[in-house]
Amino acid sequence: MDRPRALVPRHYVAIGGRGPEDVVADARGRVLTGVEDGRILRIDGFTDPAATRIEVLAETGGRPLGLELLPDDALLVCDAERGLLRVGLGDGVVRVLADSLAGERLRFCSNVVALPDGSVCFTVSSRRYPLDQWIGDLVEHTATGRLLRLAPGSDTPEVLLEGLRFANGLAVGGDGSFLVVAETGAYRLTRYWLTGPDAGRSEPFAKDLPGMPDNLWRAGPDGPILVALAGPRVPPLDLLRRSAPAVRRTAARVAVRAPFRPTGTIGVLAVDDHGNVVQHLARRRSGFRMVTAVCQAAGHLVLGSLWERGVAVCEAPALK
Repeated sequence: MDRPRALVPRHYVAIGGRGPEDVVADARGRVLTGVEDGRILRIDGFTDPAATRIEVLAETGGRPLGLELLPDDALLVCDAERGLLRVGLGDGVVRVLADSLAGERLRFCSNVVALPDGSVCFTVSSRRYPLDQWIGDLVEHTATGRLLRLAPGSDTPEVLLEGLRFANGLAVGGDGSFLVVAETGAYRLTRYWLTGPDAGRSEPFAKDLPGMPDNLWRAGPDGPILVALAGPRVPPLDLLRRSAPAVRRTAARVAVRAPFRPTGTIGVLAVDDHGNVVQHLARRRSGFRMVTAVCQAAGHLVLGSLWERGVAVCEAPALK
């Protein structure tokens, strides 16, 4: 992998809420995000801090994470407490699409994409740890993440993939034939084939990434997949992965109780539909920490974070 280029922040936009974990851009260049208190926000005019406007579109009553805009003025939301939701952007009405599977509550829905056939695919990061104990899953390496599909008109998801190491961001291949799933705990992206001779099978897509992949985003089928790197590689986690399960469980119990502060190293990757990294942007000692999402809007990169109380607006390099 080539040496990374600089990730250059231009300014920070406070949004009046903590943890804009995912960011997505609409057709007018506005950015939508969800924050810790359950609100769905729309950020307009963010290129000029003095002119930025923050609008509350809805309240989920839970903790919104991954978002997916729909063409009918609605938003799909993965809520870590309430499951998979559909939110009307015009009226703010929140509807639960799925909140359980085989009697098990979906406790940690993470990211979501809509497919042309009307079905919805989404990830569950962990079946063992809730959002506020996410670090426990990474330390224990539970591999209980899942990729699920909800058919049109159904309220019962089906399992497409399981055994994923902290399943996270999702993106659709440019031709619609596959999904790309981020496995945060494995530093990799995995491809799941939707159509063709390999339909229903999975394979590595991009391995040994320079950090922990989180949410994924792409502007359209011709553009690359943008990958937010929530943090750098952590060698002690790699050592723990090879330890006995009892050792990992003990370490996880300690980790969820220990104070946590993310590092100042942030990064973004651009990946093509062959799994090649075509751009690597990074910054060390950044004042904006734990980048969990990235999107391109109004000629800029906008970064989201589970940790911060706003978004960072950065220069957008030419993406191949």
